[in-house]
Amino acid sequence: MLPMEAIELDAFRHRYESDTFWCGTLLGGCGGQLTTKLYTDRACHFAHHPDPDGLPHVCGRHARGVNSADHLYVKSAAAAWLADRGEQASFEYTRPDGAPLGSVVDVRWQHGGLRVHLDQTVAPVWESGMEPVLGTMVPVDRDTLIRRWYVHRIRLDSDGTMRRVRIGTEAFARDTEWFTLDDCQMAERGLTTPAVERIIQGRTTTPPARWPAAKAKKEPDADARAQVLLRQLAHACKVEAVVVVQRVCREIADLAGAGTATQSKLDDAILDAHQWLQEQSDVRRELFERLEEAVTDGRAQQVRELLVRANATAAHDRTEDEDRIAGAAASLVAARPRAREAAQSQPDMAQRASDLTARAAASTVRRVLIDLRGRGRRHLSKATLHSHAQLLAEEAAKAGKHLTAAQHREVDLWVRRSENSQNGVVPAAPARPADKGPASSKSATASGAGQAKPPVNTVTVWVWKDRYGGLRAADRQTRPEASVRDVPLPDDTGPLRRLYSNLTRMIAEREAAGGPVHTNRGTLPVRLWETHDGHLTASLTQRKGATVVSLTLPAELEPLRELHAKVVAQMKARGIPRQPWTKRSKRST
Repeated sequence: MLPMEAIELDAFRHRYESDTFWCGTLLGGCGGQLTTKLYTDRACHFAHHPDPDGLPHVCGRHARGVNSADHLYVKSAAAAWLADRGEQASFEYTRPDGAPLGSVVDVRWQHGGLRVHLDQTVAPVWESGMEPVLGTMVPVDRDTLIRRWYVHRIRLDSDGTMRRVRIGTEAFARDTEWFTLDDCQMAERGLTTPAVERIIQGRTTTPPARWPAAKAKKEPDADARAQVLLRQLAHACKVEAVVVVQRVCREIADLAGAGTATQSKLDDAILDAHQWLQEQSDVRRELFERLEEAVTDGRAQQVRELLVRANATAAHDRTEDEDRIAGAAASLVAARPRAREAAQSQPDMAQRASDLTARAAASTVRRVLIDLRGRGRRHLSKATLHSHAQLLAEEAAKAGKHLTAAQHREVDLWVRRSENSQNGVVPAAPARPADKGPASSKSATASGAGQAKPPVNTVTVWVWKDRYGGLRAADRQTRPEASVRDVPLPDDTGPLRRLYSNLTRMIAEREAAGGPVHTNRGTLPVRLWETHDGHLTASLTQRKGATVVSLTLPAELEPLRELHAKVVAQMKARGIPRQPWTKRSKRST
């Protein structure tokens, strides 16, 4: 390898002054002669001689990195390794499908062969006669690792001016282990590393048992076993367990090897047990006779008690007659509760259905009330309010006690609002105290007559609510759902004088024109709002939160004169001089 330092290159030149250097074709070069370039400010290197025409020589070699000659290092290392083991190898830089030179190195010897893939240009073939050895950048899928147990890897590490070969073994779910060539061997399976030996041993060795073999249990002593059986027999007789007594008797008969004294106790126990079983047989026969008699007489309570006892003590080895009697008793016991439950379930079902209906109605009422509160009175049309109120009235009647008193009051309030909206009811003016003079007596007289007459000084306005809940007003009947309101003229001096001035000016203009004048018309601001009981109310005075609607004063002369007369009367009643209203001017400083 050419030294890169200038002082070392001088020594290199003297050492190899009789040798020539050529561009290696095995490195992808052109095969042309090379010379050495000595530099003191950068690395020394080989260079081509110029072409005969003096132009720079063009070489086809593209790879110039430190790994561009790895295939040559692989050949050199493999040849030395095989020679140490007495093998003569042949090497070939295979180029399948036009792969770059050095991508694949084939190593063959008498007993085997390897194909070294230094990059991923050529995909490995696993079923060929040559074992693949893959570079670190060549991918391997999981299924291949599982099927083959392992694959070999190769890498080259720089060591000064040399490249050292390392062989690795990769297995599924295991890290790749790296070894030198001296640690590797050739076997019947092919290339072998210490990791391969461990993998094969782990795959072929039977794993040790997780649990030790169970030891045979030692049979208990016959006398000890006899004592246990005697205790079981005594307890079974005490609780009247016939089946257990029969089983223990069979076990005692099969027991062998007991002592003389113990065997005598066992014989006596079996004799007593057989006598007890005979007594239980008589009790069983009597029990079923009583049960049959109770079923025949229809005594359900006694049948239930006897059937429970029969099922507890005589459920085994029943005869056909016993099964028949027990079945009849069970049918009788089951029929009585069903009949009683059926009789009791009729009113219960009706009550439950009524309760469910009431709860559903209460839920509907609460939902409609929440909807009405959220939408507000201004956003409800007359038809919507009427349908909601009708639904509230019907469902509240069904809900009954499932609604609170406050909810019932709220339902009644919305129903009244709907009725007032449908009937166009005008809210009555607040009554004056009796000690306020003539106004009080006049009001009382009007109410006594049965119908309150509107005050003289009023303006007739038609009010309604549009489909979006907005309040509207007009000076004449333009909508069928509009309600008429007689709105009193204002009492304050300012509004009256402004209205008086506009009317006086408009009358003068119309008299001069000799007819209606539709330009330069004044307006009458009307305040609208909805009361808590659903009434629409109008006023000509200011009110906080009210909707202001400006009504244009009439264009005809006659309505103007009528309104002018009312304004004059109102000003006279309030003691306001008839002077045109003028805007106040700022005082000069």
